[in-house]
Amino acid sequence: MNSRTDMVSQMLFDYLKSPSLKHIRDPYQVRKLATDIVSRLDRANPLWQKWDPAREELARATVPSWIPVEALTEHLNAMGGPPLTLTDVRQRMAAMELETYASYPDERLKDACLEHFVHQTHLGTEIPAIIGLLSEFVESEQARLKDEHMAAYRTRQEEERLALEQRFHSGADCKRTPIAKSKEVYCRANGRTYRLSPTPDGMWLLHRIKDVGESELVGRYRGRREASATLQKVAFTPEV
Repeated sequence: MNSRTDMVSQMLFDYLKSPSLKHIRDPYQVRKLATDIVSRLDRANPLWQKWDPAREELARATVPSWIPVEALTEHLNAMGGPPLTLTDVRQRMAAMELETYASYPDERLKDACLEHFVHQTHLGTEIPAIIGLLSEFVESEQARLKDEHMAAYRTRQEEERLALEQRFHSGADCKRTPIAKSKEVYCRANGRTYRLSPTPDGMWLLHRIKDVGESELVGRYRGRREASATLQKVAFTPEV
């Protein structure tokens, strides 16, 4: 398999990593992928004359892993081919980071990656194996950080929901909030209490709650936005 085939295959594999079928089948995304492939093939020219496919593949795998550029340069030069300077490697790596399907180094993982690199170097592990190890480490750590971020986000959402519910129960004006996670939402504006309820046919009913168990239908609406606009009007209309 030649380097151009390898490059296209890698781009397709990267594209198919998305868990979203919507993304994979999106005509715009497919066209963008095709454009990127053509662009990458067109760039297979003498612009980077010192970089053969083997050097390209190794350097590209290094992008997210924080391998020290000095060690990478030394190894790349040991692979044969025109001698590379530190500037050659730094600039090629920078160009790779800007390419559509390259991964940016994650600053949060820099110190840990460098610690792993030093440890593995002392053990005598060769650079390609260290790059593979760090790629696995970065992937797992990014997944963990993403999970932590989502967990923190869900916690903040729940705290905000509880605070909003408490505000409603306290009698203060507040925006729409579900009570006890119900499908109906309640709000209070200008000291008046309202309930917005979904119907089986996709409409929304807006009620003014006057007392416990007593409510008055304000109207039936196509969506929550329309109901909210009406609520803002009736809430500040003087009562007769």
